[in-house]
Amino acid sequence: MSGSSLERSGEQLEKRFGELGRVAAERLELWLSGDIPYAHADVLRRHLDESHVDLLFDAFWQVLPFETGGRRGRVGYGANRINETTVAMTVQGHCDYLKRSFPDRSLEVVVANDVRVFRDLAGVYAFLGPTHPLLGVSSRSLGRLACEIYAGNGIAAWFANPEDDAAVLTTPELSYLIAALETCGGINLSASHNPPDDNGVKTYDAFGSQPIAPDDQKLIDVMAKATAIRSMPFEKALRSGLVRAVPDEQLRTYVDLYVDLYDGIFTPRPDVPIVYSPLNGCGLNTVGAVLERLGFPLHVPDDQRADGEFPVIPFRAPNPEVPQATRPACEFADRVGAEVVLSSDPDADRVGLEAKLADGSWFHFDGNQIAAVLGYFLMLDPEGPRRRGLVIETAVTTRILSRIVEEAGDSLLIDDLLVGFKYVADVLKRLADGRGYRGVQCSPERLVLAAEESHGVIMLPSIRDKDASPACMILAALHQRLRGEGRTLLDYYVEILERLGGYDNVNRSIMMIGAEGMLKKDRIMASLRESPPERIGGQPVRRVVDYWDEEVFGPFASESDRMPRNVIQIQTEAFIVTVRPSGTEPKLKLYCQLLPEGPPAARGRALLHALRRRADAVARQVYGDLLARIDVSLGEAGLLLPDIVDLDRKLEFESRSVGALREALRRGDPADLEALLDWLRSEVAAMTPGTDALPAIKAPVAWLCDQWEAELSDAALLSALRDWASR
Repeated sequence: MSGSSLERSGEQLEKRFGELGRVAAERLELWLSGDIPYAHADVLRRHLDESHVDLLFDAFWQVLPFETGGRRGRVGYGANRINETTVAMTVQGHCDYLKRSFPDRSLEVVVANDVRVFRDLAGVYAFLGPTHPLLGVSSRSLGRLACEIYAGNGIAAWFANPEDDAAVLTTPELSYLIAALETCGGINLSASHNPPDDNGVKTYDAFGSQPIAPDDQKLIDVMAKATAIRSMPFEKALRSGLVRAVPDEQLRTYVDLYVDLYDGIFTPRPDVPIVYSPLNGCGLNTVGAVLERLGFPLHVPDDQRADGEFPVIPFRAPNPEVPQATRPACEFADRVGAEVVLSSDPDADRVGLEAKLADGSWFHFDGNQIAAVLGYFLMLDPEGPRRRGLVIETAVTTRILSRIVEEAGDSLLIDDLLVGFKYVADVLKRLADGRGYRGVQCSPERLVLAAEESHGVIMLPSIRDKDASPACMILAALHQRLRGEGRTLLDYYVEILERLGGYDNVNRSIMMIGAEGMLKKDRIMASLRESPPERIGGQPVRRVVDYWDEEVFGPFASESDRMPRNVIQIQTEAFIVTVRPSGTEPKLKLYCQLLPEGPPAARGRALLHALRRRADAVARQVYGDLLARIDVSLGEAGLLLPDIVDLDRKLEFESRSVGALREALRRGDPADLEALLDWLRSEVAAMTPGTDALPAIKAPVAWLCDQWEAELSDAALLSALRDWASR
């Protein structure tokens, strides 16, 4: 297209978005100049149309931030996207950093990748037609690109099965191999549990962990100065030995470590099947290998093996935190007679757990409940290993772990860490080199359990990032033992609550979109600081803790220390609320930690349900309280939508779809349930691009049917719709 097209796009950007629009236009012009590697300038010129101005702004208003040790975001064209350019610049910056950090050493790294592949399922680039350069770009192809750049800088890269385009390496294997192969770091091409249209690149240090401040700031500073990309063709790098196959014996040693840790705590029973789903990721290489080596009777759904589009996972959300993600695996378990489903996300670092109950339903365990079960079994269960030692958790992980450590005795607890397993790894690093952590001095070999609320666990100090494998092997053993006793894992968890107190935790995310979403999350945090709440979730506030308070938490170690410390904790007598924005995405996370109100008043499932109703209600109230700070109001129906649905679409559901559904029920058109569901599926399709959105709206539809019962008592379909939504 002509220069005039670029000029018009620049004018539109500045007119619509002001100074940020002008910055976006300048960055767009640079990417069209031919000076940016892998920029696909010819494809970008096809964006120069008024109908794509919003897309252009979001793609160029910033360079995708390098935070929390890397970059993660949507795959696409432009500086604010994951693509060959942003990955190449990240890797080149990492090369420059390693050369400065290890000037007298031969440099080696480990390059890992998961299974994801970009197919533009959301149709963002439909205007480009059925073929364009980014379609088919995968974590594996980006890993090959990373190897080429490391080789071009004289750095040897260990890469899984280099000549196999389908090879993968999980996050825990990466962490283990960095130290085992004595490399100076590594890199991971993965967006973990994000949707398939996302990807990411994350760096690891020589300890096998993600760097924290001030070390990550040093990396960021070097990365900002990276300009010319130096690379070597992959085949040449392979022939010259600068790309090397990860040794099979090291991968076997990874499995051996967990066999040794298991130490025969329970002899696996061949007659009690265990279902494991890698959620279309690469966990069979780790979780699957460990469970099979220990002798558990493992059943894996064939359609949930490695597939980077996650086609059978509901909402294409391969995240053990999302209860719906494992529903297909639970249906498979019903068919094979299994009563437990274990799972992991695409890079196999997060663990999921579902347990079948006596009535045939399935119970989804959240990350805090999994941590409680593991901690209790490892330390307090009379038939467990009764280990004593060190337990580590973050400030937003279940407080029941502190009770477990207290009951166990002869043990240490660290429970004030910022969110992220890199802070767990930092504690292990400090203990290993004798610095200690806030007065705690012990060998890292005393580690019993480190856990975080987002389904992350480690049990070995030699693996410095979360790993689904040890959790799965313990849960498989415990399930088999309990089944022989006529109990379930849920029975076990409820008994823990009865003994230790009524704890519960509910986490929510306010998901937003683009630059506008980034501004909204920042406005909420600024409002909490400028005008701290006197009440939240219906309770008086007892104390507000701001992790940016340098008098309390010390000076910032570097500029990179600001983002992870962008945390506000609000304490009441009944619960603790912690609010934390994502550093790289337009997302605000809130963690609600319910505290015991004296001895439990109920027992059994009644106790469990009472605690969760109370915690859910608190979380919804807090969600609404935070939105009110940016003058946004979301009703109960919108609040009941799962958090994989972004705020704009929740608001659209309330403003348009709710009224349209009520009118359809009033008119009796469509006339039967299946036709009504087909209409509703079309109405809300944009909520979860590329997959059926109906499961996402069941909870609000059930609630709406209850609200409309008096008004629409004559509506023939109301009862049938309620029954469908309640299933």
